[in-house]
Amino acid sequence: MTVDARRTDEFIEWRTAVVDSRPVDFGVGGHGETVVFLHGWGLSPRAYRSALAAVVHRGYRVIAPALPGLGGTAELDRADRTFEGYAAWVTRFLDAAGVAGPVTVVGHSFGGGVATMVARDFPTRVSRLVLVNAVGGGIWSSSGGQERSIRERPWWSWCGSAMVEAAETAHTHRITQFPLDEFAFNALRNVGAVWRTGNLARTADLIDALEEIAVRAMPVVVLWGAGDRVIPRASFDAVCAALHDPEVREVRGNHNWLLDDAELFGQVLTEELAGRDVNAPVLFPSLASCSTMRIAQ
Repeated sequence: MTVDARRTDEFIEWRTAVVDSRPVDFGVGGHGETVVFLHGWGLSPRAYRSALAAVVHRGYRVIAPALPGLGGTAELDRADRTFEGYAAWVTRFLDAAGVAGPVTVVGHSFGGGVATMVARDFPTRVSRLVLVNAVGGGIWSSSGGQERSIRERPWWSWCGSAMVEAAETAHTHRITQFPLDEFAFNALRNVGAVWRTGNLARTADLIDALEEIAVRAMPVVVLWGAGDRVIPRASFDAVCAALHDPEVREVRGNHNWLLDDAELFGQVLTEELAGRDVNAPVLFPSLASCSTMRIAQ
C-alpha cells in the first residue's frame, strides 16, 4: 500500500515538547524501533511529513523535532550556534520527549551535520547514523573542477542551488509547495536564524568528526541523491572516505529526493535499517566512490 500524501496525518501527529523552557514542535508516529529524523536547512519536519509517514507505514516509530531557529523553535544562544551546540540540544530534546536508550538518528542536509555531531559527541544515544545528502564533507569544486575548501564556496552558489532544487520539488508536486512554503515561513519568522544556519551548513567541514565515528565502528549508512547540486559530489566523496567506505545507497534524484519521492525514501531507509540485501544493479559504475554503493531505482 502506498501512503497518500493527503492521509499523512493518519500516520504523523504533531506535539509540543519543552526544551530549555521553550516550546518545540515535533512530529511523532508509529510503533517499533525509534528513528529520530533531523530536517534540512530552512525547513521543518512538516515539510517531510509524507517521507516520515512512509517510514512509519513500514513499521518504525519516527520522532522529528523542529531544530532551533527553524519551524518556530527558538534559536540557540549565540555561543551554542555550532554543530556541537545543536547536537547537545538534540539530546535535551530527546530527554524532554521521553526517548530513552540509543536510537537511529537520520539527518538530511543541515540535519545530517547535526546528526553527525550527535553521533560523535553522544555515542551512547545513537545506535546507528544515517546521513541523507548531508553537509560536512568540507570540499567544494568550482565549475573548473578545482577542489577547494568548502568555506570558499560563495553564498550565491549555495543558496542559488538550494532555491533551484526547492523550486523543482514544488513543480514536481504541483499542488503542494512544501520546501518553498516552509522556507518562506521560516525566513519571515526569523530571517537571521535562516541566514546563520545556512552559513553553518554552507561552510560545514566535519571530516574529523566523521573519522572519529569510523574509528568507533558505529554503523553508518549514507543515502545520496545522485543529481544533488547543493552538496558537491566532492563533498560526498570526502564523507565516504572519512567514514572508511560506509554502507552507501545511491538513488536517482536531487538534494530533495526524499521530498520528491517519499515512497522511495521509506523503502530505501527501512531496507537499510533492516539490513536487507537488495542487490540492486549499479547503473553508474563511474560514480561508485564507495565500494559498497548500490543504486536504487
